[in-house]
Amino acid sequence: MTLPALSRTSDQFPGSAADAAVLVIADISDSTESLSGHPGLADSLKGIGFTGSPSAFTRVYAPEVTELPFAVVGVGRTPDAAAVRNAVGAALRSLTGFENVSLGLAPGLEEFASAAAEGAVLGGYRFDSYRREPGKSRATSVVLHADLDEQDLSRAVAVGEAVALVKDLVFVPAEWQSPTQLAQSAADSVEGLDVTVEILDEDALAEQGFGGILGVAQGSDRPPRLVRLDYAPENATRHIALVGKGITFDTGGLSLKPAASMVGMKFDMAGAATSVAALRAIAALGLPVHVTAWLCITDNMPSGRALRPGDVIRMLDGTTVEVPNTDAEGRLVMADGLVAASRENPDVIIDVATLTGAIVMALGHRHTGVFGADDAVAEFLSAARAADELAWHMPLPEHMEDSLDSPIADMQNANMSDRMGGASYAGLFLRRFVGRVSDEKDAPRIPWVHLDIAGSGEHNGAPYGFTDKGPTGAMVRSIIAFAEASHTEA
Repeated sequence: MTLPALSRTSDQFPGSAADAAVLVIADISDSTESLSGHPGLADSLKGIGFTGSPSAFTRVYAPEVTELPFAVVGVGRTPDAAAVRNAVGAALRSLTGFENVSLGLAPGLEEFASAAAEGAVLGGYRFDSYRREPGKSRATSVVLHADLDEQDLSRAVAVGEAVALVKDLVFVPAEWQSPTQLAQSAADSVEGLDVTVEILDEDALAEQGFGGILGVAQGSDRPPRLVRLDYAPENATRHIALVGKGITFDTGGLSLKPAASMVGMKFDMAGAATSVAALRAIAALGLPVHVTAWLCITDNMPSGRALRPGDVIRMLDGTTVEVPNTDAEGRLVMADGLVAASRENPDVIIDVATLTGAIVMALGHRHTGVFGADDAVAEFLSAARAADELAWHMPLPEHMEDSLDSPIADMQNANMSDRMGGASYAGLFLRRFVGRVSDEKDAPRIPWVHLDIAGSGEHNGAPYGFTDKGPTGAMVRSIIAFAEASHTEA
C-alpha cells in the first residue's frame, strides 16, 4: 500500500519544512470570522468567488499566509466530522506533485482534528499502477497542525491502512490473484500482529465437507482456499465473526455472464478483502474484542468440470442445494463460511459480500444494503452512522421463503421464474445457514448482519471526497466502529 506518513504538531501553521500547505476552512459567504487572522486571504478568496462550500478546493496566492504553494478546501456552513474528512481527502487527492504537505484547520474546526487526520490518510492513498510512466504523485508526508493525541493519530493510520489494504487487493488483476495467492496475501497482511492464521486447501475442504466452496471451485484449474484468521486477546469482551466472499474471478460459471458484465469481476473478492482488513485494523489497535474472519476463496469458471445448472451440492451443514444458476455462486461459498463461523458460537456474525446486482438496482452505488436480525442490524447501522458510511436496512420478507424451495433438494440457490427482490432472496438464502445460539431446536439464531457491498464497494464515477474511482473499501470503517462500540458497551 502507498499511503502518506502522517504526523501532528502543535507548531504554528504552516511551518517551514513543507513543500505545500492546505488550510481547511468553513463557508465564508456570510462571514470571514474563521479567517480573521488572515484578512488578505479572505479578500483573495472572495475575489475569485471561492466561498468554502463542501469539498471545494482551489490553489491561491496568499503571501500573507505563506510563501509556499498554498491551497484551501471548504467544509460548508455546518461543518461536521464527515465534511472535514471528505474535504481533507479531496485536498490530498487534488494537491499533486508535492511530497511534504502541511495541513491546517481554520479557527472553529479544531474539534475535527481526528476526522482531518483520517481524511488525510484516506485521500492520500494511491495505487502503484502497472503503467510504465506513473502519474503525478500525491504527498508522501502530511503534517497536521492540530491538537491531536497519539491514540487518535494511531487510529487514523490503522483505519487508512485497512481501507488501503482492500483497495490494494481488489486492484490486483485476477491472473496474479489466484485463491492460493489471495490466501497468502491475507496471511501476510497480519504478520507481526497477534493473529493466528489457518489455511484450508482443497483436500482439507473436501475432508471436512465444504461442499459449497468446492462446488463453485470445481470448474477452475486453480484450487480453492478457506482462510481462518483469529484475533483473540485475553481481555476480549465479545466475539465477532466476519465472513467474506472471495471470488477471485467470476465468469458466472456455465451460466456465463455477458462480456460487458464480466469486466471488472476481479472485484468479486472485495468481501474477503474487507473482512481481513477490518480484522487487521482491530488487531493493530489492540481492541479487547475477539474477532474471527473466515475468507471463502475460489474462482467461478466454466469448464467440463464446472457445476451444471440443475446440479445438487451438499453444504457444510448437510443441506442439499439445487443450483439453477451457477452465477449465484457467492451465496454458496458464503453459506459454508456461515456454518463454519456458527460452530464457534460467536456473539454476532457479520458477513460481507459483493453479492447481488439487485442491490445496485435498489440502492445505487453509495449505500450498502444491510440485512439480518433487527437488533444486530440496528447496532450495525449505529456504527455505520458513527463512521459516516451510507447504509440502509433492507427487508427479509417471510412471504419469499417458499421461493427457496426446490423440487429435488432442500433448497435452491436462485428462483429463475421470478428475479425480483433478488437481494432479499440472497439474504434469505444466507439466513438459513446462520446457526442457533444453542442445540435446542427452537433456539434463536446467532445475531447476524449481512452486508451486500456490490454497489458501494466500487466507484466508477468522478472522484469525490476521499473516494477515488475504483474500489472504495466500503464498510471497513463501519466494522471497526462496530468493534469499538462493542468494547465500549461491554
